[in-house]
Amino acid sequence: MFEALTSRIPDTELRSRKLAQGALLFHQGDQVRSMFFVLAGSVELVRHSPEGKPVILQRAGRGATLAEASLFSDSYHCDAIATEMSEMAEVPRSSFLELLTSDPEFASAWMEHLANQVQSARLRAEILTLKTVAQRLDAWLAFAGGVLPERGGRSRLAHQIGVSPEALYREIARRKR
Repeated sequence: MFEALTSRIPDTELRSRKLAQGALLFHQGDQVRSMFFVLAGSVELVRHSPEGKPVILQRAGRGATLAEASLFSDSYHCDAIATEMSEMAEVPRSSFLELLTSDPEFASAWMEHLANQVQSARLRAEILTLKTVAQRLDAWLAFAGGVLPERGGRSRLAHQIGVSPEALYREIARRKR
C-alpha cells in the first residue's frame, strides 16, 4: 500500500526528513503544510488532556502516513513526536491535493489506504474493550496471521494492545509452556 502511494508522487515533490528520538515533527496548532510518510522508525501523534496527561492517538511505524485528517484542516490538532530515530518522506500539502484530483490511480490508492486505516482503528478499539491480556493477544494474533513480532517489537505490541510489556511477556511465556 505504501509503495502504491509513494511511487506515484514525483521525486521533485518528495523531501526526506530525519528526526532524532524525541524530536517534534509538528506541534498542535501548526499550520498544515505537508503530508508525511514514515520511511523508518516510529512517530506518535499525541494530544494532551486539559489536565496535561498525554493521549496517544496514533503510533505510526514504517509505511504509515501521519495525520491524514489534517490534510483538510488548517492546523494540526496534535503533536507528532519521534519515539526513535526516524526518517520521513514529506510531500507539500498542495502537491498531495493536486495528485488526488489529477491522478485517479493515486486517489484510489489513497482511498484504499484510508479504508485500511479505519479497519485498523476499529480493530484497536475492539481489542481495547477486551478484559484480559490473553483475550487481547488472541484478537491481535487473529488479525496478524498468528505471528508474534520478534523480541524487539513486543514492547510496541504491548502498548498497541493496551497492556504492560511485563504482562505481555508473562502471557507469551505461559503459552510456551
